[in-house]
Amino acid sequence: MTLYIVATPIGNLDDITLRAINTLKQVDLIAAEDTRHSGLLLQHLGIKAKLFALHDHNEQDKSQLLIEKLKSGLSIALISDAGTPLINDPGYHLVKACRENNINVVPIPGACAAIAALSVAGLPSDRFSYEGFLPAKTKARQDYLTTLIDEPRTMIFYESTHRLLDTLHDMQTIWGSDRQIVLAKELTKTWETIVHFSIKDLIEWLEEDSNRQKGEFVLIAEGVSKTDDVIDAKAINTLKLLLNELPLKKAAAITAEIYGLKKNQLYQLGLTFQN
Repeated sequence: MTLYIVATPIGNLDDITLRAINTLKQVDLIAAEDTRHSGLLLQHLGIKAKLFALHDHNEQDKSQLLIEKLKSGLSIALISDAGTPLINDPGYHLVKACRENNINVVPIPGACAAIAALSVAGLPSDRFSYEGFLPAKTKARQDYLTTLIDEPRTMIFYESTHRLLDTLHDMQTIWGSDRQIVLAKELTKTWETIVHFSIKDLIEWLEEDSNRQKGEFVLIAEGVSKTDDVIDAKAINTLKLLLNELPLKKAAAITAEIYGLKKNQLYQLGLTFQN
């Protein structure tokens, strides 16, 4: 009774390991995020297997059924539509349930868009933070980006076609125009594109051609170095609290005095909270 976490290609179908192929051939059941999509991959690999749908909407309900199948002696592979399962894909509840039931869980490593993009970004990769998709709403997204304003590690984000520019504009608002960003688009696919710009220049590059805004994106953002002029998270929280009681100019001045920061920098940040 073993659950195998099997990474599948993120674009180029040749990016699957021999071990992954052999595992998918040998298991009794394959739990897939989208059985139709995964069926095409299995057909390409010449694998005939029984598929079981496991996605965000049914995972909590169906995990116990899979646990029972595993306990009966079946071996099961978990795959997502592309890349490594659980990385912004279903599987957490199932793996957690396996651990709680002393069921063996084995990783079959392979493609992952986040790591593929990081490996070619040319930004520090010794320490990094995977952030996945940012919130969909502007206010929530800006609030989250504010918590990362002094993050020293390289940050990895996923973003969709429809929210790409909104996210970059919010990054510019919260972080400023000069933060360096690597955009990796359609990794391993025919139209793979990897570019490196400041946030401001990246926005301009994307707006020059609407076709550049189409696809699946990984954004790699540089972290803040110790020499950069950054606003500590405690100062940000103080500013927010003061804004509940005071005009922005006064709140910025008091926060600047407490933390030894520039009033104008805090004033500009405060404007984003009021929008």
